[in-house]
Amino acid sequence: MDRNRTGIPAALAAFFLWGILPAYWKQLDFLPAAEIVAQRTLWSLVVLLGIAAWRGGFQEILGIFARPSAMKWLLPAGLLLAANWTLYVWATLHDRIIESALGYYLNPFFNMLIGVIWFGERLNRSQTIAVGFALAGVALQIPAIGKIPWVALGLAVSFSLYAVTKKRSTVGSNAGLTVETLFLAPIALVWLLVKTDSPAEAFGGTPAHAALVIGTGLATTLPLVFFSFAARNIRLTTLGMLQFVAPTLQLLIGWKFFGEPMNTSRLLSFALIWLAIIVYAAGSATSRRDRPA
Repeated sequence: MDRNRTGIPAALAAFFLWGILPAYWKQLDFLPAAEIVAQRTLWSLVVLLGIAAWRGGFQEILGIFARPSAMKWLLPAGLLLAANWTLYVWATLHDRIIESALGYYLNPFFNMLIGVIWFGERLNRSQTIAVGFALAGVALQIPAIGKIPWVALGLAVSFSLYAVTKKRSTVGSNAGLTVETLFLAPIALVWLLVKTDSPAEAFGGTPAHAALVIGTGLATTLPLVFFSFAARNIRLTTLGMLQFVAPTLQLLIGWKFFGEPMNTSRLLSFALIWLAIIVYAAGSATSRRDRPA
């Protein structure tokens, strides 16, 4: 099948799931952010190994360890992923979902810049106009915060660089993600052993809390599997524009469900960014140049 036709739906699925995840992380506020990240790392590994067993992927995973050239992008990918997870969960638990959304609005522009400079991708006219509208929208969000948005910048930089490692990697998306998580799993396990006094405490102390903790594996893995596939099969410029789905949902959840403040600047920003998406989508519908680099 044409990789664009499969990569774009995969990207949309990833960004939709990421967009609604703040509502899930809010239910885990009985644990500190670092412990949530440690738990989601270990349970994600369980899910990924299950996928590998189902698809017969263990031979591919073992083969990665035998090829140093294949490994060189996976360790930095795992570290970038851990940094992004920790900052994102911390921001969600500290009522900064809208600022996190700003970070993911900024992230596509980092992707586009990297795509042009590093991978030789080009922006057509509609994409350039769309970028202009989106940048204007993002610029309006910064004065609305009233300070340097370090959470937003940290999320944007870490996830854009993660996308680069996925683009550069020569291994399959699921196998690569499994190896990345394997790198992080020992650190996560040691962290939980040091920071918690008992298994009951590590899981929140109740069966309901334990179910939520175990569910972090599926909540983490599904969007990452979709994203890993999409990052390897469509252009970073396309990935960048589709990524606006996630922060838009995060913005609405932070505003409407958790009562984070929304002012006129943020509302106008939201309108401009969606205008950018409409312009880009209209241009893409009439252009055949949007294919993998």
